[in-house]
Amino acid sequence: MRPRGVLTAGFALLFSLATGTMTAAWAAPTPAPTSSDEGPMGDPANQVDVPPVSTLAAPSFQLPFPCGQKWTGNNSGSSAHRSYEIDFNRGSTANADLGDTVVAAAAGTVVISAHQGSANGYGNLVKIDHGGGWTSYYAHLNSRSVSAGAQVAQGQKIGTVGNTSKPGNNISPHLHYEVRNGTSYPSNIRKAVFNGATFGYPIATVTSNNKCGGGGSTNPHTAQSVCGSGYKVIDSAALGSNGTVYLLYNSANGNNCVATIKKTSLGKATATSAYLEVQGKTRVTDSGNFEYYAGPVRGSASGKCVKWGGKVGSSTYNSPSEHCGS
Repeated sequence: MRPRGVLTAGFALLFSLATGTMTAAWAAPTPAPTSSDEGPMGDPANQVDVPPVSTLAAPSFQLPFPCGQKWTGNNSGSSAHRSYEIDFNRGSTANADLGDTVVAAAAGTVVISAHQGSANGYGNLVKIDHGGGWTSYYAHLNSRSVSAGAQVAQGQKIGTVGNTSKPGNNISPHLHYEVRNGTSYPSNIRKAVFNGATFGYPIATVTSNNKCGGGGSTNPHTAQSVCGSGYKVIDSAALGSNGTVYLLYNSANGNNCVATIKKTSLGKATATSAYLEVQGKTRVTDSGNFEYYAGPVRGSASGKCVKWGGKVGSSTYNSPSEHCGS
């Protein structure tokens, strides 16, 4: 819709380590990978220390994404993984998840929030200490929203999905997630548990219950948090009293995003949808029974008109062909 270039995703999935070349993970089922170099991960040193906690119980981990989102995790597709690490994606193209919100899987203290530079393949990394020797790692982030030493709540935004890594690496956007207990790497990497259920290794699709809360009068999600970092609302339409559908734009990459945010039946799965149709392209729709929102639906429409809209219950909005750019 505006004359901007489209981000070119790196469809890289081969990670060259010091001892050879190994195939890396791409969790989304559609795109075909191409080769690249990520390098070893390892056990980076903490930036801050936290007092030891005597509790032996594992935290009640939730999926590291906002409530209601469905993500596919892949453990077996990456030979760079040493144990039970998971790479998460949900989009049908390699660049689809870039900028999506990442939240804390459990409450704790941020002990690392830094770009690892040439040290390893983590790129932008957030590590949270949950006490009792339990920690969680969130790697390759496009941006970090918290600083080392900060206290974070479960479900709090800590960054966005990205493809940062070592200089010269060219990996596809995804979230590398892992849980550890103890200090002997890599045997301290534990199986991930979300909402009380162990992840279905090696590959599974799971829905987030993080900070769902079972209802309430206020939707904890906004169009900006659903679409991700850099997106700004440029248009919206009320869906009666049931919700609002938003059209957003990201000036950094020229992409548009549509999200439908519910106002009623919060925490209950009800019919909700969002769509974006770029001139000359097939309409893309996110439709289903959702607890808080539908979307994000993204597309590049540089110099082209768009149609957009959404639905909550029986309330629907369909835009004309508009926002054609200049």
